[in-house]
Amino acid sequence: MARRTARGFTLIELLVALTVMAMLAILSWRSIDAMNRTQTLTQQRADELLRLQTALGQWNADLDAVVDTRELRPLVFDGRLLRLTRRDMAEGGVRSDGVRVVAWARMQRGDFPSPQWVRWQSGPVTRRDQLAQAWQRAAEWAESGTTVQARDTRDSAVALGAIDQWQLFYHRGETWGNPLSSVGTESPGRVGEDDMPNAVRLVLTLSPGLGLAGTVTSDWVRPTLVMGRTAS
Repeated sequence: MARRTARGFTLIELLVALTVMAMLAILSWRSIDAMNRTQTLTQQRADELLRLQTALGQWNADLDAVVDTRELRPLVFDGRLLRLTRRDMAEGGVRSDGVRVVAWARMQRGDFPSPQWVRWQSGPVTRRDQLAQAWQRAAEWAESGTTVQARDTRDSAVALGAIDQWQLFYHRGETWGNPLSSVGTESPGRVGEDDMPNAVRLVLTLSPGLGLAGTVTSDWVRPTLVMGRTAS
């Protein structure tokens, strides 16, 4: 009877098997890496979208709560800084009849790589001198880029998103116009007059290279054309 001899792998067969296994490992790694990159990008876009929605929600809430103190114009934009006076609905969990000064600006902060859309607010004020001081602190904050805490520790500022630029347009009469233009504002509001526009258009140019990019437009429409103590 013929005896069978055991036959092992040749060196060439072993090298071919190792090469195939290495290629499969590389392909698997690339697939996993692509999945991780996609997941990271999707999460980044979701986070940026949530931040943008939160910022726009706060923007609209501020405009909805604008109050005319008869001491200052309720809404002032100088091309760089927007300041407004809004009613304060809660302070420490208790209803407050005070007023807050709120400011919005685009600024470069040292702890962020890109210019940020930043919101500043004062603590609640109830007196004329406090209101004037808070209004001035908002301007000082825009110049310095930091909260002026030496004068009032209740002031706070928060960065809400990276933007390249922002623009505002007011709707008065039947047209949209630049807030700094005299068109449509032939009777500019003096303190105590109805100086609120019918609507405010916000145009944000988001910083490229992040989760979101492009231009975002948001229109706020004044709920009523009758101006009493508040704008809403």
